[in-house]
Amino acid sequence: MDLARTQVGSEARAGRRGDAARLGLLAVPVAFFAVFFAWPVAAIVARGLKDDAGWHLGRITEVLTASDVRHVLWFTTWQALASTALTLLIALPGAYVFARLDFPGKQVLRAVVTVPFVLPTVVVGTAFLALVGRGGLLDDLWGVRLDTTVWAILLAHVFFNYAVVVRTVGGLWAQLDPRQEEAARMLGASRFAAWRRVTLPALVPAVAAAALMVFLFTFTSFGVVQILGGPTFSTLEVEIYRQTSQLFDLSTAAVLTMIQFAAVLAILAVHAWTVRRRETALRLVDAARTARRPRGAGQWALLGGVLATVAVLVLLPLAVLVGRSLGDGFGYYRALTREDGGAFLVPPIDAVGNSLTYALAATAIAVVIGGLAAAALTRRDAGRLVRGFDALLMLPLGVSAVTVGFGFLIALDEPPLDLRSSWLLVPLAQALVGVPFVVRTMLPVLRAVDGRLREAAAVLGASPWRVWREVDLPMVRRALLVAAGFAFAVSLGEFGATVFIARPDNPTLPVAVARLLGRPGELNYGQAMALSTILMLVCAVALVVLERLRTDRTGEF
Repeated sequence: MDLARTQVGSEARAGRRGDAARLGLLAVPVAFFAVFFAWPVAAIVARGLKDDAGWHLGRITEVLTASDVRHVLWFTTWQALASTALTLLIALPGAYVFARLDFPGKQVLRAVVTVPFVLPTVVVGTAFLALVGRGGLLDDLWGVRLDTTVWAILLAHVFFNYAVVVRTVGGLWAQLDPRQEEAARMLGASRFAAWRRVTLPALVPAVAAAALMVFLFTFTSFGVVQILGGPTFSTLEVEIYRQTSQLFDLSTAAVLTMIQFAAVLAILAVHAWTVRRRETALRLVDAARTARRPRGAGQWALLGGVLATVAVLVLLPLAVLVGRSLGDGFGYYRALTREDGGAFLVPPIDAVGNSLTYALAATAIAVVIGGLAAAALTRRDAGRLVRGFDALLMLPLGVSAVTVGFGFLIALDEPPLDLRSSWLLVPLAQALVGVPFVVRTMLPVLRAVDGRLREAAAVLGASPWRVWREVDLPMVRRALLVAAGFAFAVSLGEFGATVFIARPDNPTLPVAVARLLGRPGELNYGQAMALSTILMLVCAVALVVLERLRTDRTGEF
């Protein structure tokens, strides 16, 4: 009896030590987000709505009733809904093909359709500009230009988000037991009726989660609309950038930031609910057991249609981008090594080294902060405050990066955090976008670790750090590498915040591409295509490495 009481007491003390250590781990990510996210955003909102005379909350009503702002809000919402619907329509057949059919080259094709998702939005916009813009492929062949129409924006959004639907919906579809649908057919249901009554209800949470993520990415779209929309089309993010950097109207930018912030919070709340539905409502099987070779003319036709879609929607824009960069042989690439004394104080090719340096630093920061947050959030029975912070970690993906970047300049301008002249400003901003990917990649794997192993190590006297090193790290090492790869890819392509804080003598690749596209002349256009191709190749290499490391259980992305 005494031995059992002693063991229970030791386990209780170990549990309390683990809870205290978990809260201690969470303190660092909380401080990081408070200083480098909440403070800059709050600073720019306060600067826009407050002066020496006090707060001017009436400005909110003035902005909301302005006709041009209502037009921006309407277009932002309308194009996001249209982009989401079009993406689901085009990508759901692909989700079925990758989930249920087995064919040669399937893994390679899965990596190919994921390439656009890790590409910076500036590169996506540039690729479609090379396809549908002035002097683009369609212009050369048929004299058709779509770069000043909403169709170019919608197709670019489908190109970017195709993999979100394929991986989110297809990943769940592949793990649904096909015997349930087969049983319904044996009871007399047609193929369509069995799918509608058995499979579709099970897929609804995944479809909803994918749709919400696509809507979030397109609602906050910046680089694509900035390049393809021109002066005609403007989303909230683009309008915030215009009001901040061109018109210097901080009050309008502050109100638009608050609107976007509220919308993103609502989207993330609904997304968190759909994710919980997806995690708890289903019994899943091994995905390797559900895929079969195509049977019948219908499945072969569907496979051919998906391959054609991937070729036209994914491969063609990328191929045109590479082709335009080689329009003068390698002349555009050679021109990148020369200073022009214009928009660049250094040769544009220096942006490659700058981007790699910044991305590596941002990856290190994101892995440390995201790893600590994931370790603190491991327990599913965490309190409401902890679960709330889990949801708040996703906010940097949806809140205006333009606001964050400009907020950095306003908030971090005096001791003890006067970072305006520090090179760390860029990787800190990039790490904010990388942390959510690290958390979402590592958290499911950490939660899969048997908690009894941690408890046993703690009962035997191991410190929380040693428990992490001896128990968790060997099991999540692969997920940690995948998380680092995602953080590197998204940091490499961050544009909204970096465009404000990158120094003229240290531009990043996306900033250099945007500057070149903003200058007239064929040489500048060709150099933009060349830099975009370089950035695409770097992202593609990172993705190939991720696919080799990745397993089916490695995180949600």
